[in-house]
Amino acid sequence: MSLLTVKNLSHGFGDRAIFDDVSFRLLKGEHIGLIGANGEGKSSFMNIITGKIEPDKGTVHWAKRVRVGYLDQHTVLEKEMTIKDALKGAFQYLFDLEAEMNQLYESMGNVSEDELNTMLEEVGTIQDLLDQNDFYIIDAKVEEVARGLGLTDIGLDKQVDDLSGGQRTKILLAKLLLEKPEILLLDEPTNYLDEEHIEWLRRYFQEYENAFILISHDIPFLDSVTNLIYHMENQKLERYPGSYDQFLQIHQAKKEQLQAAYKKQQQEISELKDFVARNKARVATRNMAMSRQKKLDKMEMIELAQEKPKPEFHFLTARTPGKLIFQTEDLVIGYEEPLTRPLTIKMERNQKIALVGANGLGKTTLLRSLLGEVPPLAGVVEEGDFLHIGYFEQEIKESNTNTCIEEVWQEFPGLNQREVRSALAKCGLTTKHIESQVRVLSGGEQAKVRLCKLMNKETNVLVLDEPTNHLDVDAKEELKRALQAYKGTILLISHEPDFYRDVVTEVWNCEDWTTKIV
Repeated sequence: MSLLTVKNLSHGFGDRAIFDDVSFRLLKGEHIGLIGANGEGKSSFMNIITGKIEPDKGTVHWAKRVRVGYLDQHTVLEKEMTIKDALKGAFQYLFDLEAEMNQLYESMGNVSEDELNTMLEEVGTIQDLLDQNDFYIIDAKVEEVARGLGLTDIGLDKQVDDLSGGQRTKILLAKLLLEKPEILLLDEPTNYLDEEHIEWLRRYFQEYENAFILISHDIPFLDSVTNLIYHMENQKLERYPGSYDQFLQIHQAKKEQLQAAYKKQQQEISELKDFVARNKARVATRNMAMSRQKKLDKMEMIELAQEKPKPEFHFLTARTPGKLIFQTEDLVIGYEEPLTRPLTIKMERNQKIALVGANGLGKTTLLRSLLGEVPPLAGVVEEGDFLHIGYFEQEIKESNTNTCIEEVWQEFPGLNQREVRSALAKCGLTTKHIESQVRVLSGGEQAKVRLCKLMNKETNVLVLDEPTNHLDVDAKEELKRALQAYKGTILLISHEPDFYRDVVTEVWNCEDWTTKIV
């Protein structure tokens, strides 16, 4: 049974085409991985099929009465509600049914016998629905999913207004899982999740009986939960049954076959053109030349897709700092309440350290406290000499109306336009991306703009908070290589062991320091 059918979809932004005559079907129980490089249109596709964006051409048809749950990168929560209230909102349709049932009970005293019998039937139907959907154990279901995603560590009575972007994303994901719709649409669900909770989510999706479409650049995760890959590239969407590894093999084989066919056709075209040029003027061979020309005119030309620019990351280094980068004495971080016990820690020149541990333990707060952006609750931070720090933040909240060129130029006014364009192009951005406003770019493209600014600043210490969120596979691999080659000091937060284990020399587990139960 087809739950979703997309036919002949075409769409673009301005003169930048995203899709050209794309068709797609989602069947019951399919676990689809939607993949492609940054900027190929994965999030736009999600926005089109959910009705947030009207396509330029084509149709989107959902099966009747199908329930769809969508987690995107920019969903917001209502203010002034607790985490528990937000999660219980997943069952609002059941609470509405309960209210309807109670209203029927209240009305029964004032009706005829026939009306009473009708009402009793309705009450029975509603009661069956409530029982079938576990209405009377909702609190236990909320607790189970909240624990699996680490929300119980934060406290279910905490208001959503006080939470970080990562914590809010966890709530939205938990709410969707509790709703258990026929179709889940998930855009980067592992961003902001730590390793333990990614593992819980992996097991959940492996056992999930309903259909989902998953966008993720976390390849080990995606490969372990999907059984079908749709690859988005050059305005097309192609279907590959099987795992991501199988997709890679088939895609590479198809690419090599196309290149061989293209080379063979180009050789044939060259020979035909040469024959026509040499023989069209001679009476004896004119007919043969005309025949060759007709063959040329009718030939269906093979076109190779234009290669996307691959990022080349290189971090500029400043003068060598002193041996000490920072040290703390009895440092307690937090806001209203402490997140850590007193910390006495030290980092020296050329160390490369990953901070790991569950979300909500204060990893980002520790970085910001070391940088002086958040005052400590107690203790002191001592910085070393001659530090030139580059900081990559996890979240940028404001909507940026600058073009990419303006964004970099403001930071480096000494560069000319050619140099700014060149710097952005080296990060894997095309001319159309470079001339677009930052706010219309995908999450991965925005991250590349921010990395461009960081790379063109001379640093000897890099402080990176989840730098791989939203980055595609090529960009992630290139960033890993660039950090391995970086001659300075690195303090890195990452939830991807496949990324950080090849970069760092040490791992600090924040669970060893926390005041919370983990």
